[in-house]
This record gives sequence, structure tokens and C-alpha cells, in this order.
Amino acid sequence: MANQDLKTLDIVVLVSPHFNISATTSFVDPFRIANYLSGSSRFSWTYASDVGGAIESSSSLVVETVPLVNVTNRTPWLVLVSTSWTPERRVTPQFRVALQKWDAGGTIIGGLDTGAIVLAQAGLLKGKTATVHYEHIDAFAEIARDTTVSENMFIMDGRVFTCCGGTAATDLGLRFVHSVAGESLANASARYLFHHTVRDEGQSQNPKDMEPLGYVTSSIVRRAIDLMEAHLETTLSIPLISERLCVSQRQLSRLFRQYVQKSPVEYYRDIRLDRARGLVTQTELKFSEIAQASGFNGQVHFSRAYRNRFGLTPTADRVEGRVPFEFRAWPMFKPDIKSEGLS
Repeated sequence: MANQDLKTLDIVVLVSPHFNISATTSFVDPFRIANYLSGSSRFSWTYASDVGGAIESSSSLVVETVPLVNVTNRTPWLVLVSTSWTPERRVTPQFRVALQKWDAGGTIIGGLDTGAIVLAQAGLLKGKTATVHYEHIDAFAEIARDTTVSENMFIMDGRVFTCCGGTAATDLGLRFVHSVAGESLANASARYLFHHTVRDEGQSQNPKDMEPLGYVTSSIVRRAIDLMEAHLETTLSIPLISERLCVSQRQLSRLFRQYVQKSPVEYYRDIRLDRARGLVTQTELKFSEIAQASGFNGQVHFSRAYRNRFGLTPTADRVEGRVPFEFRAWPMFKPDIKSEGLS
């Protein structure tokens, strides 16, 4: 592909209110730098939205966009859908028609952050493998039943790509530069960005071998968390987890207090509630179904634990939790609460 002629490759970036501007510009920047370093306009890009005008990002920075109707008659090389909060509200009829038209015309199409949800609702992910930001993985699996959901940072499946966002968008952008402009320019662009290691498609969003600021967590705690995460719906007892890890409950509790500042019971309950919150705010599942999927035997116990952790009921959160935050930075909001036994 690197031997293509030097025509300018057209990129359309579709954004919605409260999109993640950092992830979006992380994807675009390798193309900007490739243009600069090559001294030519190898790539061009246009920011567009449903109705055009100023679109505010989740960090309050504003991007000027052209209306979607202004770009639908173009045949771009690549289209990126960048959404974050409430992506299901972005699938207007014109969005769906435009994406389907571009797909039929051979355009490369991708979703960034929660953009895969838009692609799924436009019918572009049937039978494909895709990813979203890990915060939305469970909801995505419920919404896109005909899609194989991956926790990798980005996925290429034919001409459709999906990416979790963050700095993974830079890796993906550099991969595209490499595919059409060659290794030399792609490497130079990566160096210019100080992106000295370009990750490949098989990288997990949450590698378990190290912490971002250093390897600090006990292997026993990591293995215990793996067991908990693998049994969110049908929970394991803490004694059984200890037995499987060949440690005493007392040692396991001490290690959890040391490394995560919570007891095993508290930690297990909280990750189940975090999963529940994603399903409450990002799907239309019944609360009884969410309670069961999160390992709670009864809806009353589930609602009480939910309110204790997040400060509002599932019913209220289904409304308020869909309002982007400057806003409400869950899951960072974690009030101190007394431990409740696992159901």
C-alpha cells in the first residue's frame, strides 16, 4: 500500500457533543505530522457533526464543525466516528444513511471511544469483532449482540476499525500512516510525537503485568481480582477464593488492605456495582436483570448497595448518569461506606 500515488487522502471526523477531544486529536495528529515532515499534503481532514457549528468536548474545548450534509457527497478515504457520552443519541437517520453509503462505497470506517456503538446501530458491525473503552464493554456486549466484543485497544476487521480511545488512538493513526506512506515516514512521525513504542492490534486495554507508574500490586491480589472479574454474575465466596489461591483468608484480607485499601468483600462488591452502573446508564435492561447480572440475589439489596456507592438510586442514575460531566466523574466518585456482605 505504501506505493500509492501521492494524492491527498481525505479524512472525515464525525464528532458529537461531549466527545473526547484528546483521543480524537491523538488519532489525527500523526497525519498532521506526516504532512509536515513530508512537506506535502498527504492527508486532509474535516471535522463534521450532525448539524454543524461549535461542538463542545468533554473537557469544554470547542471544535468548529461543518454540517454532516456538507460531506455526505464526498468519498473519503477514511471516516472516524468519535463519540463518548450517550452515543445511542447520535444515530440519527442521516448519520446511519451516511455511514452505510460510505461503507458501500469502500471507505475505511472506524469508531473511537464509544463510536463502535454508533457503528453497531448503523449495522456496520454484524459478524465483526470490535472494541470500545473498557468502561462501556459490558453495555456494548448487550447492545451489539451480533458482534464479538474484544478488550483489545484497537481492532481492524476488514475495512472497519474500532479503538478504545486515549493514547491508543495515536498507535492506530500511526498504523494508518504506515499503511499508505511507508515505514520511514511513520517512524519519523512517531519519533516527532515522542511515541517511541507503537503498540500493535493485540494489546489489551488493561495489561495485568504492570501498573502504569510501576509494578506494585501483589500477584496474589491480582489473581484474586482475576477470579472476581471472571465471576461477577455467579459470585465466589471469599473463603473459596482464598482456597483456590492457596492462601489464608487473613493473608488475603491483609494484602487487599495493603494494596487496594479495601477488604476483599468490599472490592468484590464494588467491581460488581461498577459493572451494574455501566448497564444502568448505558442500556435499557430491567433493573432486576442488572441486579442478577451483577451478582445480587435481590433487587432491594442491589438498590441499597447501589445508592450507598454512587449516592443515588439506579432509577435516578439512569437519567442523571446519561448527562456528561464536568459534570460527574464516576467511577472516581466513591464515598466511604460500610462493608456489606456479598449476596
